[in-house]
Amino acid sequence: MIALRRTCFDTPCTVELEHSDEFLCAHVALAGDVAIGPGDRVRVHGAPISVGFGERRVVERIATVERASTVERWWTKFAGHFEMAELYEVSFSDRKMP
Repeated sequence: MIALRRTCFDTPCTVELEHSDEFLCAHVALAGDVAIGPGDRVRVHGAPISVGFGERRVVERIATVERASTVERWWTKFAGHFEMAELYEVSFSDRKMP
């Protein structure tokens, strides 16, 4: 059966942030290794997390996962091919711009 509307559910998650001279990153790991597909949305709840230089923080939060409908999933995959093609049009050279 084709799903025509989005479904939502809440799940615990772990937010890992690091700000150093080697890394500036943020990662969210959903509990239960929930797979995220094309068109799905994940919203992490709670106050903004601030990380100073040289710090690394791991915070437990709740996230809402919103699954894309089948049509949205197909559209996201289709449109993604065109967006990826835009990257092919970029060139890098060792020449300096005038």
